[in-house]
Amino acid sequence: MDGAKPPPAAAGGKPGLDEALLQIVHQHHHQALRQRQQTERAKKDALRSAVRVADLLVDTVDGGVQELFVNEKRIELEARALLGTIARYRKQTDQWLAATSAVNSVLKEIGDIENWMKIMDFDCKSINAAIRNIHQS
Repeated sequence: MDGAKPPPAAAGGKPGLDEALLQIVHQHHHQALRQRQQTERAKKDALRSAVRVADLLVDTVDGGVQELFVNEKRIELEARALLGTIARYRKQTDQWLAATSAVNSVLKEIGDIENWMKIMDFDCKSINAAIRNIHQS
């Protein structure tokens, strides 16, 4: 098997039995060695396959996480833009409220002036009537 000659049979022993036993031991040793090598190859193949599966799973999960991260950033930017828009609308609404309050105030003043003018007109007519009465008497 390995090119080595078996040792000569011991004197007075059974040369065929020793050689057969030695041959069986050598065969067993070579078979065990082959099995160990096959087991090591299978173990390495299994390990490579497991590493590949793990890498694929990590890539899949990382891709999803990356997409979520991008979406989160986009949502944050949109939220900030919305907050800016809300602030502008609030400022504009406050300006409109101030303007309508001023217009309301002016309208009240106009109403007060109109009322004052009516009172003054009535007072002037009353004074005019009193002067006519005095002048006619």
